[in-house]
Amino acid sequence: MLKGKHIILGVTGSIAAYKSALLCRLLVSAGAEVKVVMTPLAKQFITPLTMATLSKNPILVDFFNPENGEWNSHVKLGLWADCYLIAPATANTMAKMAEGVADNLLLTTYLSARCPVMVAPAMDCDMYAHCATQRNIERLRKDGVHFVEAEEGELASGLVGSGRMAEPQHIVDAVVKLLAEKKKRTLDGKHYLVTAGATIEAIDPVRYISNHSSGKMGYAIAEELAERGAKVTLVSGRTALDKPAGVERVDVLSAEEMYEACVARYDEVDGAVMCAAVADYTPQQVASEKIKKGEGDMSIALKRTPDIAAELGRRKRQGQLLVGFAMETQNETANAEDKLRRKNFDFIVLNSLRVEGAGFRGDTNVVSLIDSASREDLPLMTKREVAARIVDKIEKSL
Repeated sequence: MLKGKHIILGVTGSIAAYKSALLCRLLVSAGAEVKVVMTPLAKQFITPLTMATLSKNPILVDFFNPENGEWNSHVKLGLWADCYLIAPATANTMAKMAEGVADNLLLTTYLSARCPVMVAPAMDCDMYAHCATQRNIERLRKDGVHFVEAEEGELASGLVGSGRMAEPQHIVDAVVKLLAEKKKRTLDGKHYLVTAGATIEAIDPVRYISNHSSGKMGYAIAEELAERGAKVTLVSGRTALDKPAGVERVDVLSAEEMYEACVARYDEVDGAVMCAAVADYTPQQVASEKIKKGEGDMSIALKRTPDIAAELGRRKRQGQLLVGFAMETQNETANAEDKLRRKNFDFIVLNSLRVEGAGFRGDTNVVSLIDSASREDLPLMTKREVAARIVDKIEKSL
């Protein structure tokens, strides 16, 4: 998600500095190049060697290297960065930022930064709630500084309250979102239909047939398309996820409802991504009352549901894009390539339940992008990273 991005990570003198190690590792794992700037007091909480090892860059603390006089240019740092992230940020550092004090390298870099600045406060709950701290936070917001709100929980003092530095993954997510807002809107004027989540096939008013899909993959694709400027209509089966920002969501339950929603909208869109886990079969008859348990076994007669992807493939006009998904447990490639041809997909996203980190419910996936001429095998990634690669391929297809 942060491939090619330059991140300055500022670390100040807080016990929460131990979280900066994991934060740095997550940023690097997400593809960012990270340079760490520490205040002198921060070195008493976490060693420069730890941060240098994780960032794969020398740690910057002083204005110059005392051994050779080499200058650590805060101006060059400010020009280099795509984002300046200060985590943890103490009350003292935020007060100095608000007043424009520049008595260490971290602060002079802040004053020189031309990139977005994001701060993750960390302090005891009384310090965080103090009117002076809140006044400084509000002042920094007005100056354009972005905040990852402190979280509530047990603090180093033993008190419980607000002031904990946000968890590293939450901070990384905030950085990704901030930089995504600056992302080039390459899909302005385009309209895409995305399906996501599981369908529900009723047996009676109480029971139903469904599957393990969480909807996370489809929602990530919808969000990525929207962030690149596309108008997105998300036809969603059952999921616990919130609607992505800037996306129109159409809620459905059954495969039949999803079919009708997709067919009604497909002619209006530039393309569709069929990510939902749609039931292949549904009960022939739905009982109007709850089926009571009786003696012996019970059988339920099933019938085929309408094939949404096949119908859209049949309707596809020239220039319209259709992307499919294949979840397989055997003969993965052969089944995916057969589905690619039969349903007239432009490309298909294949994942296997036999691969660790892939599949339902989790936050990661391992997929292959297959079209009629090529195959690209992606490594283990977050579903948001996979979504970005899928949308990259959609852009190339245009």
